[in-house]
Amino acid sequence: MTVIGPDDVVLRTGPAANGGSCVARHDGRVVFVRYALPGELVRVRVTSERGAYWHAETIEVLEPSADRIAALCPIAGVDGAGCCDLAFAEPSAVREIKGQVVANQLARLGDYAWEGVAEPIGTGGAQGWRTRVRLAVGADGRAGFHRYHSDELVTDLRCGQLPSAMLAGIDGARWTGGDQLHVALDDDGCRHVAATARDRRGSTALEGSGGSVHRVGSRVWRVPATGFWQSHRDAPAVYSELVRQWSADTSAGSVTPGRSDGLRAWDLYGGVGLFAAALADVVGERGRVLTVDTSRAASNVARSALADLPQVRVVTDSVRRVLAAQSGGADIAVLDPPRAGAGRAVIELLAGAGVPRVIHIGCEAAAFARDIGLYRHNGYHVQTIRVFDAFPLTHHVECIALLTRGTHGPP
Repeated sequence: MTVIGPDDVVLRTGPAANGGSCVARHDGRVVFVRYALPGELVRVRVTSERGAYWHAETIEVLEPSADRIAALCPIAGVDGAGCCDLAFAEPSAVREIKGQVVANQLARLGDYAWEGVAEPIGTGGAQGWRTRVRLAVGADGRAGFHRYHSDELVTDLRCGQLPSAMLAGIDGARWTGGDQLHVALDDDGCRHVAATARDRRGSTALEGSGGSVHRVGSRVWRVPATGFWQSHRDAPAVYSELVRQWSADTSAGSVTPGRSDGLRAWDLYGGVGLFAAALADVVGERGRVLTVDTSRAASNVARSALADLPQVRVVTDSVRRVLAAQSGGADIAVLDPPRAGAGRAVIELLAGAGVPRVIHIGCEAAAFARDIGLYRHNGYHVQTIRVFDAFPLTHHVECIALLTRGTHGPP
């Protein structure tokens, strides 16, 4: 390993770390290297120093991995946009790397051994999969993507994640500086654009009807451009079907002892009610589904989309507060928390309520692994984990676990 200068170092990269970097070492110091693959010899530029750690980015690849390819995103990389941090790697190799990262996090934070690779979603194509995107607007009125960990914008909008026409006409100095632009492409092929002002107080519809149309099976959701819907166009159908299959196993078993009514299901961090719809199919007319989210806008979408399902109740409140107020339990709970995960308090409330079956969804590997450890500490058994490459060209993953407790778990 040769030191070229204070910010110019040659080193050999090791395994991938959570967050999109590879781990390397220099003079006993750990270096997290972006834009590199495991086993490469690279020249790097040190971007920050945090005690015993350096963060660096690759500025020259001296010995490339066999999995390195020409970048599938023309605007990403060193000094480019922060959108597609693994666009330079063969997509199948990226899925293997993501599986290794999740396995490492589960072992370290969840004390759980798992092996596997990230599964492709839908056709498995790495480009053109995104349904909605958020852009920042600079002082010059031009919209763009942030550089990695920077306020600077890249105003070339040709991100590899986006369908080719999604941002047509968005470029150019025509927007209000400091705003954020939200662009959604719905299942009817219509584009919806909204602007959120710097103070984030409300939004203004600039194009489209104000509600992007999304379908899963025969059900329709109309979601504002500023609202949350799964980023990958094929993810809602894939996740819903998985929730339906894993929940249906509950209906084949017994209802929680002491109750004569139908199955009860909780859809926590339920958003617009995507999984509540799947749960309603499973519990049937005699059952009950409670879906909870803090977002009033998301809850309003859920009420509209699920209005024909009297067994579904939509509540706008914090998950923790709602769980603490429940007088009875549920036969199954589905959790799709934000990136920070569910955390100790929520998982302990689930365990205290005696929920025997949980489907937990996580979009950040470390938070997901930590939550798996918390479930196991509270008596849950991991039945299966599936990891999806729901964000191709990036280091992000979606992890879904089925956990059981009590008589539903293994001996």
